[in-house]
Amino acid sequence: MAPKRSVKERAASEDETREEPTKRPKLGNGTSDPLREPHHFAAEAEEHGIVLRKFYPPEMSNARAQAYNSNEIPRPIERLEAALEETASTRKNTQVKEAVIHWFKMDLRTTDNRALWEASQKAQEAGVPLICIYIVSPEDFEAHLTAPVRVDFTIRTLHKLRQDLAALDIPLYVETVTKRKEIPERILEFMDEWGANHLYANIEYEVDELRREANMVRLCAERGVAMMVFHDTCVVTPGSLHTGAGNQYAVYSPWFRSWVAHIHANQELLSLFDPPAKNSPAAREKVAALFDSEIPDIPENKQVPDEDAKRFHATWPAGEREAMDRLEKFCDEKIGEYGNGRNFPSEAATSSISVHLAAGTLSARTAVRTARDRNKTKKLDAGVEGIQAWISEVAWRDFYKHVLVHWPYICMNKPFKPEYSNIEWSYNSAHFEAWCTGRTGFPIVDAAMRQIQGIGWMHNRCRMIVASFLCKDLLLDWRMGERFFMEKLIDGDFASNNGGWGFSASVGVDPQPYFRIFNPLLQSEKFDPDGTYIRKWVPELRGVKGKAIHDPYNRGAAAEAREAGYPEPIVDHRQSRDRALKAYKVGLGREKP
Repeated sequence: MAPKRSVKERAASEDETREEPTKRPKLGNGTSDPLREPHHFAAEAEEHGIVLRKFYPPEMSNARAQAYNSNEIPRPIERLEAALEETASTRKNTQVKEAVIHWFKMDLRTTDNRALWEASQKAQEAGVPLICIYIVSPEDFEAHLTAPVRVDFTIRTLHKLRQDLAALDIPLYVETVTKRKEIPERILEFMDEWGANHLYANIEYEVDELRREANMVRLCAERGVAMMVFHDTCVVTPGSLHTGAGNQYAVYSPWFRSWVAHIHANQELLSLFDPPAKNSPAAREKVAALFDSEIPDIPENKQVPDEDAKRFHATWPAGEREAMDRLEKFCDEKIGEYGNGRNFPSEAATSSISVHLAAGTLSARTAVRTARDRNKTKKLDAGVEGIQAWISEVAWRDFYKHVLVHWPYICMNKPFKPEYSNIEWSYNSAHFEAWCTGRTGFPIVDAAMRQIQGIGWMHNRCRMIVASFLCKDLLLDWRMGERFFMEKLIDGDFASNNGGWGFSASVGVDPQPYFRIFNPLLQSEKFDPDGTYIRKWVPELRGVKGKAIHDPYNRGAAAEAREAGYPEPIVDHRQSRDRALKAYKVGLGREKP
């Protein structure tokens, strides 16, 4: 391991050319460390679209992933922290001019928004207008695989947010910036136009965003502008929790116990921020022209067909008021039984607020606080079991963002466990197409895949079933599924999506062991016993009676299924299981090819 260096030292020595070490260290027995070996199948993976070459370099090497783990190179969060430290004095001494700006990103709400509240406080103290901005970035949407349904939800939310802010005499200016690299300069130009030298924003934890913010903090300081960024996405700030040995947690259960204890010891973490104060009439007059600006249309690369848009709009109303209504109704009517019903996709037992947590129309802090206040106790791990279970599910979002911050290479097409890079995946296009379109011949899998195509969302139990099927039964590269989900889900969130796929493919943090492989038939019988969910989403099988719904071709309903046009199973589960186990063992070096 390299000697300990400060964040500044590591940031200063980071080689932006990303050259890899010319020599690989040897283990004690004289053999090369398998973690340092190149990914033998990276080229094949890239040929099948694993890396968006328009925006990113080839797949990261194992050596570089290990360098992050060994603290040899700075993590993006450390670069941001170093930038904030270096500019602290300059930012503190910057005087307010004619306005204060809040930059909305994935925090599209007025209530319980820390950076927005801080910006409002600053504007009120100085007696100047608060101006809000949002940048529509088609390249960011493309680079981040943002689903069209998610972009549509964002634009609809901006219309709602603009109305809510206008009621406070606060303008929301929205502009499209075609090239993502031009966003920082455009924001500074806008600030100059309106005489502002204070920019407020909440931190996003993905690698691109952290690097951008670190550069922007320094750029702003050079221009005499104070950029103030805040932790707001998570209830507990990433980096706050450590094991007894001082390390980051890589397993959820002990992390969750630490998360709960940390909140219990710091009750202010569940204190909610008020909406921004109203701009004064004089302040509104100064920025009156901004109220007349239009919100741009959805970028061409993310348009939703009209026939789909109507369905999505009815299923997923936008805005923070809708988010709070859903949360309150769930807590009033269903949360007590959440633990019993959450695994059954035919039951409306979940909160359906994941889209709001992902878009930031609802904060995780508000969600946990609202649930806790329905309990008999202020403790998060006591009282009503349903409330405890639901809070622990919300906490998973924090966990995966903590993982992302500490192990940033998971944002770079690399599994959390680099040694899993040497598994030889399949890229069978016919199998992938059957999986995507819900025509695998496994009813529970097909129902789930048709649900995501139909409403841009899938029940969490089904996400695990279809992910396991893709990785283990079809042995397809898990990153193909990860990408497909991001391109289809209205609640697509990189950290949570990556964490879920890492679990199912056994390559991630806190994973399902590779030898545990979901049996889709058993999953179907257990979690959709009457076939209600299958019949809803697979109309070809609605006439199949009884238990045959789970496996029509092997339970006496082959003629009905075939006549209705339902496909036969594309693989044999038992044979596929054996193939997957061998591929994992070979990839991990536990068995010869």
